[in-house]
Amino acid sequence: MKFKFLLTILCLFFLLGGCKSGSSPKKTKLVVGIVIDQMRYDYLTRFADRFGDGGFNRILQGGFSLENAHYNLIPTYTAVGHASIYTGTTPSEHGIISNDWYDKYEKKSVYCVYDSAYKTLGNSGLNGQKSPKRLVTSTITDQLHLAQNMHGKTIGISIKDRAAILPAGHTANAAYWYDGENYNTWITSTFYMNKIPQWVTDFNSDNKADEYLNSPWETLYGIDSYKNSRSDDNIFEETLIGQDAPTFPKDLKSLRSKNNNFDLLKTVPAGNTFTVDFAKAAIVGEKLGKGTYTDFLAVSFSSTDYVGHKYGVSAIETEDTYLRLDKDLAHFFQFLDKQVGKDNYTLFLTADHAAVHNPAYLQSLKIPAHYLNAEKLKTFLSEITKNYFNSSDLIENVSNYQIFLNKEKMASLKLDRHTVAQKLADEVVNFENIYKAVTANTLQTTHFSSGILNSLQNGYNQKISGDVLMIPNPATLIRARKGTSHGSGYSYDTHVPIIFYGNGIKKGVSKKRYTITDIAPTIANLLRIEAPNGTNGEIIDEALSK
Repeated sequence: MKFKFLLTILCLFFLLGGCKSGSSPKKTKLVVGIVIDQMRYDYLTRFADRFGDGGFNRILQGGFSLENAHYNLIPTYTAVGHASIYTGTTPSEHGIISNDWYDKYEKKSVYCVYDSAYKTLGNSGLNGQKSPKRLVTSTITDQLHLAQNMHGKTIGISIKDRAAILPAGHTANAAYWYDGENYNTWITSTFYMNKIPQWVTDFNSDNKADEYLNSPWETLYGIDSYKNSRSDDNIFEETLIGQDAPTFPKDLKSLRSKNNNFDLLKTVPAGNTFTVDFAKAAIVGEKLGKGTYTDFLAVSFSSTDYVGHKYGVSAIETEDTYLRLDKDLAHFFQFLDKQVGKDNYTLFLTADHAAVHNPAYLQSLKIPAHYLNAEKLKTFLSEITKNYFNSSDLIENVSNYQIFLNKEKMASLKLDRHTVAQKLADEVVNFENIYKAVTANTLQTTHFSSGILNSLQNGYNQKISGDVLMIPNPATLIRARKGTSHGSGYSYDTHVPIIFYGNGIKKGVSKKRYTITDIAPTIANLLRIEAPNGTNGEIIDEALSK
């Protein structure tokens, strides 16, 4: 009889939530979004034995890692990646179709965050004329502000303006980016505020950048230990202006005058350290994670991209940059533990895109890889319209593998634009290294449920994209034969890390295929708020502890 009574009491205890294992995690004081520009997933595995315990390995072992996460869109560029991470949708909805693109209404190229309506705060230059106005959907950072009746703080930080502005969203308290050359200041825009905070002024006055540039870039460990990379001196890497070869050590103090002075900091690992310095100052200066409401800090590391472009995927410079970033992250995580509290923050780490191996290097290994001549492509397209429609003036612009037709010229010749677009799509695949081509009309009337054409469709925006969209062969770049780039829908550009860590996150690993658009709804679910208004991603339920 006593046993039955005790059993009844225990059942009621569990039903009423008395068991801690079934309760929701406590409220997160600070969400930290970390984006590493141009980080391939395989950097986590290639350099695993060289990372310490406190950086990448800490969040891999203590958090939840997605091993098969991809971008489901084209193009894979910085602005597109950051916008997609924070909106939970693709360019088809959020409207950021590239870093810059041809505006068929204004008849000129436009930059994703340029906005002449605002002015620079932080120096007398023009690089603060920026805002998120071209981002047409809300972000997870916007939704957090809305859910808290505009309480709490949101700060975006990156050396690149677009990587600070787009994640922070439309309602941010601030977004800060670095203006190098001869300014050497972190700046913002009057879109966010009328006066720069004192802590930013104080940070700029400390002039840490000079300290970093007065020290040479030497490898963190003995150069012979970099077995995961090519030899130091090779023909596949660019050099800094003033260097005869792309080799270590790099005397930054003597090279800076020939490499745009403080802009040189962007292209070396110290640029990441400098970003961490500023992020720490922001946390202290804004008292992030200390209030009643949840704050959000969006940090993007850009120097990895500058280094990657210049030296490539297999360079010692790239490996050394990630080994040093691992240490920077370890210091940053320790700072969060102390300043915010180990159980008071949640973070995610991902990348805005990955990158391809240098095509010339792949060619040397007999792996198919190519370079595409953009001017020859334009000539080829002009010849198509001349041969079939007796006019060389039907194409208004060719950029980002998109063709924009001259609507006025076609109307004057009484040509049907769908007919012209389809003929171009049919014929341009005969150009060397153009693999596929699809018209806007096809993307509007046909649904591609999987594969690279699905990614192309996700990147197509009916209002602002071109009339014909092209896909190059795998491992094809439009650039010089040194260094590397990105932008495609192939796995070398789409496969990126996604790691969740901290309050509300399980420990574990998943090999399921997820997309970059799943991050925002997952964070929204964790915070118990509405997802961004354009979201079409899914909640990664297996990563959440509740």
